[in-house]
This record gives sequence, structure tokens and C-alpha cells, in this order.
Amino acid sequence: MTEPGVVAVVKRDCPTCALIEPVLQDLVARGVVSTVHREDDDDGLEASWHLGIETVPTLIRGDERIVGWSRSQWEEFTGVSGLGDGLPDYQPGCGSRTAEPGLADELAVRFNGSTLRSRRVELAELEDEAEALFDRGWTDGLPVVAPTEARVLRMLSGTSRAPDEIVAVVPPDLVECTVEKVAVNAVMAGCRPEYLPVVLTAVEAACTETFNIHGLLATTYFSGPVVVVNGPIARAIGMNSGVNVLGQGNRANATIGRALQLVIRNVGGGRPGGVDRATLGNPGKYTFCYAEDEEGSPWEPLSVERGLAADASAVTLFAGEGPRGIVDQASRTPDSLARSFAGALRTVAHPKLPMAFDALVVVAPEHARVFREGGWSKSRLREELTALLTIDGGELVRGAGGCDEGIPEALGSASWPKFRPDGLLFVHAGGTAGMFSAIIGGWINGETGSQPVTQEVKG
Repeated sequence: MTEPGVVAVVKRDCPTCALIEPVLQDLVARGVVSTVHREDDDDGLEASWHLGIETVPTLIRGDERIVGWSRSQWEEFTGVSGLGDGLPDYQPGCGSRTAEPGLADELAVRFNGSTLRSRRVELAELEDEAEALFDRGWTDGLPVVAPTEARVLRMLSGTSRAPDEIVAVVPPDLVECTVEKVAVNAVMAGCRPEYLPVVLTAVEAACTETFNIHGLLATTYFSGPVVVVNGPIARAIGMNSGVNVLGQGNRANATIGRALQLVIRNVGGGRPGGVDRATLGNPGKYTFCYAEDEEGSPWEPLSVERGLAADASAVTLFAGEGPRGIVDQASRTPDSLARSFAGALRTVAHPKLPMAFDALVVVAPEHARVFREGGWSKSRLREELTALLTIDGGELVRGAGGCDEGIPEALGSASWPKFRPDGLLFVHAGGTAGMFSAIIGGWINGETGSQPVTQEVKG
């Protein structure tokens, strides 16, 4: 909202505004102040809200503003000398009405609510909000936060992107999803506004052909989207990368992953028993999101390894099942610990199925220390594991070892790596006590499955 000349914003019950009233009248008479907005009436309050006023009195000219009363500043700002004869040289202002507790959200709805395009749903006077959202099928089985206009507008303040910008076309129903629709579901998930850029990026990444969220939904396998966050934003919004990193208790971790799932459900129509045909699923399908511990890591962050700058904030999506533990409290050399990793990794999906499934290994600090002290880089660990997990086809064919699962007999004459060359990812995270790591097994990879996607987070 811009106006020519100098604009003043005041309110009646501000002592400083009352003090400088004669000064304002003089400046209006001189034609220096073109408009005076008074927060005591609706028009003035709306102008104050659009102008982003926090303190009154405020003088505004273009991008410049003066807050409170200071004779020297007012004279320099207006180009008029001798202002406020007999007044004190300086007096601070008061808080704007637009900043009053409880009023800011009401004003956002009153003056900006019309910008929202989502359908309004009226609830009956005696209808319970939480139960109403359950009844309409908009939850993941847990209670959600009612997405009121005020809450959605507050959520949208977390991004500079326009509410009507299309973020992605969301499977399975292939519905265009706007920033506003993502914000609605982020409110329902319990997100704070500053989480919204991460949620938007996760939605974009999930809906790429590479990640293939439609296929991931439709599979009868256990897996769902796993969100790994790197870069400054993870620290800025307080994400957990340490103790209990894959567990409960951190709002950002819990709600970002949940918001992604709610977008897929409520916008794209991906619901259990419909397109979602998982035989068993896993608890991570409520939410599975965490940050990498970059500061304590012996290696480059996952996002850097995957091509982004070290100072970039990023989201990596991986199609994963629930975590399984690796316990090795005895190994003190990387050679020994790598063999423990290899033994556990061979079990991903099935010990006799190579190349079909990726894996994401969460290496906790005590195991990472062993690799650091041994001088092993991430690429060295991957190379060693590839060698350890290249298995003679005779052990993998159907019927070998008395187990009918396995590869066709025709492939038994060759040796097969458990994972494709880029199918083994490593992330450093977790508490500093306990010689444990975790494997998050993947869904089938390649053109018929899913491949990890890393995308930079933007405001």
C-alpha cells in the first residue's frame, strides 16, 4: 500500500500521538503530510495493518519511516524546521492496535481473508471441531488442528510465495495443489509458519516422476516418504538431529512429515484402503522426518554429496520402510564395523534379493567416530560395503539354502551386488551415547519404483 507524500499513522489513546497532534495539523496545512490514518476507525486500522505499523505515531514516505516523536528526526524527514515549539525533544510512541494480542489474527481475516481461495466449511454451533474433521475424513487417524482463516493466513506468512502459486500436481487424483492448500494442511498437521518452506519443498519433491509418490502409495510394500533436512533451515526451525532423532518429541520433525502425508491424503486423495494398498505399512507413514547432524559429522552432508552447495538448505526424499537397528558395541576398527553393517544390510527386503532395493543408513555418532578415527570417508565406506555385499549368484538363486525366494537360476553363474552403485545413502544423526546405527530399507528402485530426490529449500 503506497500513497504520495508523507503519511502519518496515529491513534487516540496514545499520549505521544496526542502530544504531536498540533505538529501534524501544521504539516497537513503546509501540504507536507498528505494523509493521516487514525487507527480508531476501520479505514485507518486497515491502512495501518496493510502498512505493517508496529508503533504509533509513525511517519512514512516511500520505504522510509520515522517511529515515535523526535523533533530533529521529524524536521529532517519533513524538511520543516521549528516543529513542536514547547514540546519535549523526544518521546517514544505506543504499540499499534494491529499488534494487540488477539487482534492481529482477527485483522488478518478481516482485511486479507478474501485472498484465500479454499472452500469454507461451516460447522454447527454444537459441533466439536476435532470430531468434525474426523467425520469428514480429513485426518490421518490422529486429531488435527482446525484450519481457520486466521491460522492459514498466519501459516502463509512463513513464505514469500503467492498463495495461488501451483506447487505440484498431487497424485493419485492429479490435483493441482497451491501454496494455500499446502498451508491448510500444514496448519492441520500442527506446523509453525517457519516450517512452511520445508513442507512446500517436500511436496514438490514427492510429486516428481523421479520420486513417484503415486507408485509408493499404490504399493503393497511397507514404505512411505522419508524426509531428511539439511542446511541452515534445520537449525533455524529447531529440528532434532540428535537424541531420539527418529522418535517423538520434536515439533518440527513431527509436523513437517505429517503435513506432507496430509497433502497427499487430502489434496491428492491417497488414502489407506483406496489407492494406498499397503499390506502392513509402518508407523513412519504418519510422519518420518528428521535433520542430519552436520556439525558433528565426519563426512559431507547428504545434500552436498547429492550436488547442492554447503550453505544451501535442502530436503531429500527417500522411499523407506521403518528403521531397523544395527548393534555393534565391540568394533573399534572401520574394517570390523563395516562387516557388521554389511551383515545387517544384506537383510534389506530379503537376503537373497540383490539390486532391487536401496537403503538409507543413519550412522550415529559413536559408530561415526570409529570411521573418522580410521580415516574412512563416506565413499570409502560405500566401496567397502559394495565389496562385502557382492554375493555369488549360487547363494542367491531360488532354492539355495532351502529357501524358495531368490533370483532366477539363469542368473546364478554371476556375482551380484546387494545395492546398485548409487543405491546406498548415509546420513549422520542420533545421540552421542550408544554404539548403534539404523537402516531404513527402501522400496524398489528404478523406473518402476522410486529414486531419492534432493531439492533446495526456498522461501
